[in-house]
Amino acid sequence: MKRTEGSQVAALPYRRLVDGSLQIMLITSRETGRWVIPKGWPMKRLTAPQAAAQEAFEEAGLRGRMGEQPLGAYGYVKRRKNGQLQQCTVTVYPLLVRGQEADWPEQGQRHCVWHAQDNAAAQVAEPELAEIIGTLDERLLGALPRSRSRSGLPMLGGDAAQGGSGAASLRSGGKDLAVETADLTHD
Repeated sequence: MKRTEGSQVAALPYRRLVDGSLQIMLITSRETGRWVIPKGWPMKRLTAPQAAAQEAFEEAGLRGRMGEQPLGAYGYVKRRKNGQLQQCTVTVYPLLVRGQEADWPEQGQRHCVWHAQDNAAAQVAEPELAEIIGTLDERLLGALPRSRSRSGLPMLGGDAAQGGSGAASLRSGGKDLAVETADLTHD
């Protein structure tokens, strides 16, 4: 992938628990200690998802199945080594985590912690990244129409009294269709 000024790629590491809930792995940045996801610059001879997977390995030792389609993008301001500020746009790809290596390049430089999905969304500083995390199931499925709540945040169809996020509309015969579909979207 060709590197363009201010464009970065990121992996959004997630796993689904037995109860169907999602967990997101966040890592700390080296400079500020803020909660972030693995990200970096595009790399020669790698596609954007491959570069995001490489960043997930280097920064957190993660291995898994990368999605080829982006979940979305967010912006942030990066402080360069020379002290100058640069506006960056980060394209986010899903990473269904299958394991974590015992050793990786930036081990000891960052903390890696699994968070419940809502907690992960609340921990990151970038509003657009919080929205991507908070609507991960919807974004993985990709086929559901999006509507906006009064707060401006995307939400799934369905009655709030039946679970708030519209999860009831994703069930068929007592089986969670999101689990099946999410796994199929990462080949």
